[in-house]
Amino acid sequence: MQQFSETLNSYPPCFRQKNTHHLSDQLSDNNPKPDPLPSIDLQQINLTILNEACTDWGIFWLVNHDIPASLLSELHEHAVKVFELGFEYKQALFESIPSSVMSYFWGTPAITPAGEALALKKNQGTVNYNWVEGLNIPFSQPSMVDCVDHQLIREFRRLLESYRVHLERVSKSIFGAMLQNLEMSQDNECYLSPSTGHLRVYRYPRCCFDNPPKVWGMEVHTDSSVVTILNQFEVGGLQIHSSKDNTWVDAKPVPDTLLVHLGDMMQAISNDKYKSVKHRVLVNREKERFSIGYFVFPSDDCVISTPNYKPFTYPDFRAQVQHDVKTLGLKVGLSRFRVNGDF
Repeated sequence: MQQFSETLNSYPPCFRQKNTHHLSDQLSDNNPKPDPLPSIDLQQINLTILNEACTDWGIFWLVNHDIPASLLSELHEHAVKVFELGFEYKQALFESIPSSVMSYFWGTPAITPAGEALALKKNQGTVNYNWVEGLNIPFSQPSMVDCVDHQLIREFRRLLESYRVHLERVSKSIFGAMLQNLEMSQDNECYLSPSTGHLRVYRYPRCCFDNPPKVWGMEVHTDSSVVTILNQFEVGGLQIHSSKDNTWVDAKPVPDTLLVHLGDMMQAISNDKYKSVKHRVLVNREKERFSIGYFVFPSDDCVISTPNYKPFTYPDFRAQVQHDVKTLGLKVGLSRFRVNGDF
């Protein structure tokens, strides 16, 4: 009990449990189906299975990715150590660190390009929080990691750099195979630019409030990326929406396996042949959940021009999303750019 009390000090104040009994029914999983998600072997990509996965689901398991298990284990260990730092200490620490190295956010997954959390939407005087805290790590410029005095942060950033190299390789292989299926030229390299890649490290605290003000780690959303590569550590909570039968599917962690999400940019690039998967994250009653997501986008000057969409760049899309989040409290997304859209 003493250890958990110490852990509470690392949580943002509004996440610190007052009551560990009578858990809210809102934490239920709505009886999702067993995991039917397809699996892709990176060493021998089956284009037919990949095409079906991208068309029917927008997400798939990835095996034989050749990322060392020792690296994944070290990443998990360092993530736990960083998030276990006291909340007030973390805030002060990351204020002193360049955002090109790492920035800290909590209560919302929506952040600006500079790594700052977007203001949380107030509804009738109540702030709606996502039950999550995270780190944003960009790779678009030199990280200046040697300027950081904190040894744990330096070590973690270097591990993340090593991880990024593997993820660039993986994302290029997957994207190249998708272009083959879409019969698109490999000259469309600007649609996936490694220089835009960044990592998000998430911790989802335990939530045992009685009638909590917010129970979702992340609410239903799609990613804005071309692809997102997710590494889940041990504790589940991710759920995927199946549009075929309007149900939710648990994507429980599988050892040595990554999840690849297709994002909004891939849906637009494919002219809606491939789908940007809707997903959400449930808060766990007993354990904290950790995950690391790699997000990669088109280059800033790359114009996406397909029959179903008005020509736009990813910066155009990002600016619109951030405007909608600030003014409406939600992401509207691709509908803003459809030729026959409602907006």
